[in-house]
Order: sequence, then structure tokens, then C-alpha cells
Amino acid sequence: MAPLLSKSKYLTGLQCPKYLWTQIHEPERIPEPDAVTQYIFDQGHVVGEYAKKLFPGGIDIPHDGFMDNIATTKKLLAERKPLFEAGILYGNIYSRLDILNPVGQDEWDIIEIKSGTSVKEVYIDDVSFQKFCCEKAGLKIRTCKLGFINKQYVKNGEIDPRELFILEDVSTQVEEISGGMEDRVSDLLEVISNKACPEMTIGQHCLAPYECPLRAECWGFLPENSVFDLRGGKTKQFPLYEQGILSIKDIPDDIPLSRQQQIQKECVMTGNVHVEKEEIRQFLNKLEYPLYYLDFETVGPAIPIYDGTRPYQDMPFQFSLHVVETDGSEPVHHSFLAEGIEDPSPQILRDLQRLLGSEGSIIAYNSGFEEGVLNELVEAFPEYMSWLGGILTRVVDLLFPFTNFHYYSASQKDTASLKKVLPAVTGRDYEEMGIGAGMDASIAYGRIMYGNATEDEIAKVRADLLKYCKLDTEGMIWVVDKLKELSD
Repeated sequence: MAPLLSKSKYLTGLQCPKYLWTQIHEPERIPEPDAVTQYIFDQGHVVGEYAKKLFPGGIDIPHDGFMDNIATTKKLLAERKPLFEAGILYGNIYSRLDILNPVGQDEWDIIEIKSGTSVKEVYIDDVSFQKFCCEKAGLKIRTCKLGFINKQYVKNGEIDPRELFILEDVSTQVEEISGGMEDRVSDLLEVISNKACPEMTIGQHCLAPYECPLRAECWGFLPENSVFDLRGGKTKQFPLYEQGILSIKDIPDDIPLSRQQQIQKECVMTGNVHVEKEEIRQFLNKLEYPLYYLDFETVGPAIPIYDGTRPYQDMPFQFSLHVVETDGSEPVHHSFLAEGIEDPSPQILRDLQRLLGSEGSIIAYNSGFEEGVLNELVEAFPEYMSWLGGILTRVVDLLFPFTNFHYYSASQKDTASLKKVLPAVTGRDYEEMGIGAGMDASIAYGRIMYGNATEDEIAKVRADLLKYCKLDTEGMIWVVDKLKELSD
């Protein structure tokens, strides 16, 4: 049997024919989805289940068995009821539809559900293939709609799917790109039928609409600190590459670079670290004791968990706070990690009000995030509004000297994230941690709180979360101490 071109493979082929061919012929080369990608998939499934509630009386068609799904769909079409996960096969093209809704005597609406918050071009490609497949199979399609998350929706009691979703008619956009559909489908069917993998050079298609899982393989020939690691250099990276310039150190002197890019080039060429002592001193002089090093961990699910919250709102479940009373004194650590499924926000606010005092600098890394979390908390609990005003005036962003290249090491490449800055400045890192990134923390917390984790798994994850969040604030202390040494 010739390989099928499914909806997902059609989208893959539009992005990169090599990726499509590999999916069909050498799938073992494609890495398994990482935890973050799998989490996004899982969120999509949850969103899809809520969307079904928009169409009472709909029929959920089992989709585990490919041919059974198609056969059941054919039988149920005659019942003229909303169908969920309907499978349509025509020749060697195949599509499964989120929702196929009957209208009038013999027409149907296609409703594609996405967990995003707006219409994207790739979604239009997605729906256009579904329409093409349905019409080839003899169905009359009246309209095509996209259902996506209303980010202004506020949970109040049970989730209301009519308020949670925005349904937008995208029939016009689908029609606009449908003209070349026949040729595109034909070209991609030829790709998957070929015995040889198509040759592809790296390009923007490796990154959008999604980062290709084969990127590490296809980009593996690039040197350390390649032109694609150039800070703020999105408009320069591919033009440099197309000129045969692969490394930052090989960028010709006559190509204009920003101040930061020039610092990068010098550090890559010399192996030296760039330090601007006076600017670092000026930053350190802004710090007023006692120093409060603060970090939050948050969850932001598509479907709000707590009343008064919105989709994707960052809700804190954990904080770490190190307090340094005077220059040279030992840090005192305070931490919070939510237990149970109740909203931890009131307890977090009470604890922070008690711990942060009324004077001294509150140090965060990329402080806009912490400030945003605090603002969201106080929006739900306005009795803390006057307290918050005093807090925000005390916040100092430790990101500042690094994003402004007052300190730069080539090991950071194009980022000033704490995950890169900490090892560059102090030689310590997150490598041995059970949890080593904020998104991993969110996923792990969600798994133990709302999944089916065992007591042992819960205990391990909680220990890992406490250790990880503590390192974020402890690491900031180490960074500040090192900046003091460098500025002498």
C-alpha cells in the first residue's frame, strides 16, 4: 500500500520535504518529543475535550483503529449529528477532523480546535487540507472555522466552553490558498513515494512554523559560536551563512555589527571574558541592604484551574527567597511549595508580606516576570494593592548587567539567561538537577498535583522542586558576589 498523506504529514511537508520523507521512511531518526513538546500536545487534548461540549449530542468516534475510524465515520455521516474525530479517506490522502458539524440538508461545517489564542497561518493550511480531503470524498463544506482560546475568559465556577472559546470563520482565508492545493498535495505524494531523501539546505523553514525535530542533525555541521548564535542578529544570520561565513569569529570587519555583536566577536576570537567594571559598580551601588533574592515557579495551563484566573495566566505555586541582611552576612533561606489543590495565592501573599519587610532591594532575574506574577496576584486580592506599590519600587533586575553586555562570556552564546550566566560567571550549573528549567518545574508540578503520581513520585518531585527553586535564588547571590569581585 502506498504511503498515506495525512493532515499532519501535509503540514510537515509544507515546512520541509526532507522532514516529511524521514517521517515516512526513516522514522527512527526523529527524536521522541521532549517533555515540553509532549506537554503542549497534552494541553491540546484537554482543550479539545472541552470544545466538544460546544456541540451537545455530538458523537465521539474512536480513533485508535485507523480503518475502524474511517468505517464508523462513513456510517455515522448519515445520522447528521456533530462528529468528533471523524476520519475521511480519499485515495491516499487522509484527514481526521476535530469537529464536523451538520448544517442544512446536506452541508457540513469544519471546526478545527486549537489551544492557541489567535489565528495563525499554519492553522489555515491545516483547515484547507481538511476541506480538500472532505470535498474529494464527496462532502459539501459550507464554512470552515477555527476555535481558539479566549485569553480574556475568567473562570468562575465550572468552565463555560461558550466563553472559553472564540469560533472564527476562516472560510475566506481557506479559499484564498486552496487554489494550489491540488499541486501541493501531488508534489508531497511524490516526495513520500520516492526512495531517495530530498536534499535540503538549512533555512528559515527549520524554525517556523515550528522548530523541526531534525534541526540538531541538519545543523550539526555548524561550529561552536556560529553566526546563528549572534545576539539580536536574526536579520544577519542567514545572509552571513549564505555568504559562506559560519563562525562569528570569521565575520569580516567591513560588515557592521552592533556594540553587543562586536563584543561577542571579540570574545569568541580571543577566548577572553568581557567585563565593564565601572558599569558593574554602578549597578551594584543601586543595591540596598537587606537584599531579598526572589524567584517564583508558576503554572499557566490553557484551562484555568482557579476561580478568578484566565487561560495561560502564570499562577505561582512556589517561591524561593534568600535574605542577606548585611554585606558579608550569611543568607537565610525561606521557601514555599503548595500542597493540595487549593489556590495557594493567599498563602503566598501572606508569606511575602511578612518576609519582604519594608526596605531593602528585592532582586530578581528578569524581574518583569516576578513583577507580572505579583501584579496578577494582587489583581485577585486587591487588599494587597498598597503593599504591592511599595514592593515594586524596590525591585532590581539582575539581568541588567548581562543583557547590556557589561559582562559577557562566549559560553553564553546569544543569551543572558540565568541558566547560561550562572556557569559563565561562577562555574556552577544545573546539570545534576532532577529539574533544571522553569518549564520542567511547571510540568512536574502539574503531574503530581493533577495527575496519577504515586506517593514516592510526589515526594521525589517535591524534593527536586525545592532544590531547583532554591538554586535559582542562591545562584543569584553567587552571581552578585562574583560581580563584586570583578568590579574591584
